[in-house]
Amino acid sequence: MQAAIALPVIPVGKIKSFGPIGEQYEVLRPLRASQDGDWWVEIQLVRTGEKAEYPLSHINQDPDGV
Repeated sequence: MQAAIALPVIPVGKIKSFGPIGEQYEVLRPLRASQDGDWWVEIQLVRTGEKAEYPLSHINQDPDGV
């Protein structure tokens, strides 16, 4: 029997930026838990539309986009 993994609060739909002057991205959806307890989340860069995987711990530290 597999243990249930609690999904953390993920700000889906939120626009964030990589640091105070970095590129903006939109938080899309949770992907998977990592072994260190973090979560990998799919993001999409606003300017280019490129999708990437990004750790939730970094998302939580990045400032809100403008």
